[in-house]
Amino acid sequence: MTTATASSRYTTVAIILHWLIAAMLISLIFVGWWMEDLGAAARAGEVSFDFTRGVYNWHKTAGILVLVLSLVRLGWRLTHPAPALPSGMKPWEAFAAKAIHKLFYVVMIGLPLIGWLMVSNSSLPTRLFNIEGFNLPGLPVPDSEFLHEALESAHGAGAWVIIVLLALHAGAALKHHIIERDGVLTRMLPFVNVPKQNVED
Repeated sequence: MTTATASSRYTTVAIILHWLIAAMLISLIFVGWWMEDLGAAARAGEVSFDFTRGVYNWHKTAGILVLVLSLVRLGWRLTHPAPALPSGMKPWEAFAAKAIHKLFYVVMIGLPLIGWLMVSNSSLPTRLFNIEGFNLPGLPVPDSEFLHEALESAHGAGAWVIIVLLALHAGAALKHHIIERDGVLTRMLPFVNVPKQNVED
């Protein structure tokens, strides 16, 4: 085993995509929960249908943007490897870190796709960016109430998976920053210069 000097800094593109997608995911979760009450309020006549539909359209648009950005981020990750993990990490910590990152990609790509499938047979077209006529095309999915309910349940469960992953991810980052003091957190922070570190290969 040899020790080499490597940059512990993510690329600027990776950092921008990381924080942009994270902010959008958190916003989508809270808006999604609000939409449940909003739908009930619209049916009760407490808020206008047009306003409710607009919120739903923006939620769906943001979900499609997360899908596109996540695919871009995955492509960038495959062509621009992440900095090596600190050499002092325990094997189970390294395994957990890699597993959580992979699960993030599964959810970031899978959850918007589930939502897209869920609305593909809707009688109301999804207006991207709430623009009349600029509709999200439907995916080829059977018109089945059972399938719709299953997709709806999976979509809702996916939000909780994201919350758990975010908690684990943030907790691990804070542990590295406060206890380990190994610079893992700062390498993903914008406007921070991180010196090169020794890693084992």
